[in-house]
Amino acid sequence: MAVPDPSDLPVDPDAPGPGPDVFRQRSRPPRRWDIALVIAAGGAVGGGARYLLTSSWPHATGGFPWATFVENVSGSLLLGALMVFLLEVWRPRRYTRPFLGVGVLGGYTTFSTYTADIDALLRAGAAPVAMAYLFGTLAAGFLATWTGLTVARRAVGITNTSRRSA
Repeated sequence: MAVPDPSDLPVDPDAPGPGPDVFRQRSRPPRRWDIALVIAAGGAVGGGARYLLTSSWPHATGGFPWATFVENVSGSLLLGALMVFLLEVWRPRRYTRPFLGVGVLGGYTTFSTYTADIDALLRAGAAPVAMAYLFGTLAAGFLATWTGLTVARRAVGITNTSRRSA
């Protein structure tokens, strides 16, 4: 049995895939511009929301970057809740996860700014604030994701969280 070409695999693992003939060679690879456009549209929405929050909540040099902290923690909460709906409640759709998960929440959260903020805090001589931000964001993000999963499951009445049998 031949190994499938990665371009033959579905973009969203929950979306209907190519079927049992996944190992059959295709004459031309499928086009995925639609997925890229959906992600870009979601990224514009999420990035716009992040820009509004960041520009309305600036921080001083050496001060705690609250806007980035709130963006990342609230994005983690929303991502946890979204995964419950995408994987356990809603029927799979081709564009839902790329738009909401990758686009909107990927554009809204900003872990690259998080690392740049830590660097800026260290360069400003605010090592205690940098360490609090470093570890506080990670802990709050994990807690927020767990909270999003838990609250969403309870909201829709899911009590058994073990994986469904195939």
